[in-house]
Amino acid sequence: MRRKSFSDMNCSVAQTLEVVGEWWSLLIVRDCFLGVSRFDDFQERLGISRNILTDRLDHLVDRGVVARVPYQDHPVRNDYRLTDKGRDLWMVITAMREWGDRWESEAGAPVVIEHRACGHTVTLVPTCSACGEVLELRSVRALPGPGSAVRPADPLLLPARD
Repeated sequence: MRRKSFSDMNCSVAQTLEVVGEWWSLLIVRDCFLGVSRFDDFQERLGISRNILTDRLDHLVDRGVVARVPYQDHPVRNDYRLTDKGRDLWMVITAMREWGDRWESEAGAPVVIEHRACGHTVTLVPTCSACGEVLELRSVRALPGPGSAVRPADPLLLPARD
């Protein structure tokens, strides 16, 4: 059964799911971040059928997440490289990995991220881009943005409870 499209929903999360919400798509993007770029390598690592991998890669190319970069002419073969749009998914993939490490990985993190400059293992810490304060759910609120269909006076979320 094909899932419902979110294309008519005025929500950035729903629009992101239109692009990378199919489960193979995020695993392909994850592998791109890990240096995988060739069709056969994706197929081997993911255990995905050729037709599904072709469909997912075509979708990611069409949506501008990855670009085909030819590396051989006869027969034509391509690398699949993250675009700027694809590289912007790094925080999303990292947040999902850290969530999985915390809640779904009984043996511990299968991969850790090391800061090259200092050599320490790092985790995402969301901070305010203006003042630098660490952000938590109760320290933020959702307000209508420039693309919102909600009037500015309409609440988007219930107020945080203490």
